[in-house]
Amino acid sequence: MMRYSKRAPHRAPALLAAVLALATTAACSNGSPSGSPAPSSLSASPSVPPTGAPPPSPTPTKEYPLSTPPRTVPAVRSHEPARGPGWKPAPATTGVVVAANSPGLADEGELLAGELGIPYRGSVPAGPGDVELALGGAGAPESYVLTVRDGRVRITGPDEAGVFYGTRTLKQSVRADGAVPEGTVTDRPAKPQRGLMVDIARKHFTAAWIEDRIREMGDLKINQLGLHFSDDQGFRIASDSHPEVVSEEHLTKAEVRRILALAASRHVTVIPEIDSPGHLGAVIAAHPDLQLRSAAGRAPRGAVDIANPAAAKIVDELLREYVRLFPGAYWHLGADEYVALMSKDPEASYPGLARAARAEYGPSARVQDLATGWLNDRAAVVRPTGKTLKAWNDGFFTGGVVAAAEDIEVEYWTGREIGARTPVSYLSAGRKLVNLNDDYLYYVLGEPNQFTYPTGRRIYQEWTPRVVRGSTPVPARYDPQILGARFAVWCDLSKAQTPTQVAAGIRLPLAALAQKVWNPEEPSLSWDQFRALAAKVRG
Repeated sequence: MMRYSKRAPHRAPALLAAVLALATTAACSNGSPSGSPAPSSLSASPSVPPTGAPPPSPTPTKEYPLSTPPRTVPAVRSHEPARGPGWKPAPATTGVVVAANSPGLADEGELLAGELGIPYRGSVPAGPGDVELALGGAGAPESYVLTVRDGRVRITGPDEAGVFYGTRTLKQSVRADGAVPEGTVTDRPAKPQRGLMVDIARKHFTAAWIEDRIREMGDLKINQLGLHFSDDQGFRIASDSHPEVVSEEHLTKAEVRRILALAASRHVTVIPEIDSPGHLGAVIAAHPDLQLRSAAGRAPRGAVDIANPAAAKIVDELLREYVRLFPGAYWHLGADEYVALMSKDPEASYPGLARAARAEYGPSARVQDLATGWLNDRAAVVRPTGKTLKAWNDGFFTGGVVAAAEDIEVEYWTGREIGARTPVSYLSAGRKLVNLNDDYLYYVLGEPNQFTYPTGRRIYQEWTPRVVRGSTPVPARYDPQILGARFAVWCDLSKAQTPTQVAAGIRLPLAALAQKVWNPEEPSLSWDQFRALAAKVRG
């Protein structure tokens, strides 16, 4: 602002009066559009403008453009834009609170506050600048609404998982852009089952490594972790009923409980798997009398003799032990790659199994019926716990006298096996299915048997949950029966990669899978944009 001194050049009285009037008017309006204070020498001027001066004008308010959706992985499904500054964390003025009717959200609140570096205030009324978490609404399971308005954030959902996913959106948006945009996000998953499976049997992974994966999964809104902990090369969880089958390197039950506690806090369900009647080499090593033998005396690796009641007894004892350890809603029974059924003529190659099948199920029964009966019997052991049962697709057979129980979900991974059925053959029969397409979702260490490491780019650009086998999607009418998908890490050649290399190798494929099972729309970002965003929001 100009200053006028006694040494100013002489002007005509009218001109000098006009200049003084303009200066006084500027002082009354604070002299700038931003409303910054006037200098103190003018702030003492009379507030009444001189006669004939225009009245002071109000300070203009800042105009904000319409907001754009928060940038997250996976992308949110709906965002209602608004005008405003959005919200950003500030330790001195913002905090996280939990609504009075939602005390169960304390864990989510404490986690978010710690991640953002702001205080957790507990169950108190939300103040200016706060993030409030609340249960409520009638949305779908795992859905949430995130509203940014008047300098505050409110995240609501019908269940704790939904609110948790809302906090992941907030956290990622802050990581990506420093703030959460003004407006309202309404979000929910496209598929209820979104998972990662890790073969911890062939290769030992520490509890800390598994916990790191759970943290990544939570941020990606992935809600299932499969643990394949028994196979030919190892049995990796401590056992009280049969300690003789446990490998030297294994998880203690205390470590498992720690993993389960972290998983519960991230709303991840752990799905354990004891694969049988194949892939039981670790059990056979301690009980060689259970080994299956062919007519030629061949002993196929990992296959127990399902005509031997002792084989069923030990597997059932293990099942009863571990269903108590794992409280989750699912149990995986395995049932894949039973070598007796991979031969061209099972009845001729394994006449003992053929005789047992006919004795149990009638003269027309075959070895596949004996294997299906084994699957149903193991299901009967677990079913009273209320868990949903799963089995690999090559453990389901057609044309026999025994059918797999209808409540067993199909985990479809392969079309490579002898007599393998197409996904539609299961779907048309009314079965529900989870997609583990081995062309896109199988990360097999060492890349044996023509497997190649899957890439995030290929999943992001080519795959959808309807692409169950190969690269051709099943008809859209079957989409409701496809419950979701799981990315699988198999450790066939266990020394091919270190645990650190595995974690790095699956990071982008897992992010791409998360995008496709959460948001069914065609992604708006290019692969390079998505990859850059995934790196930026990674916690």
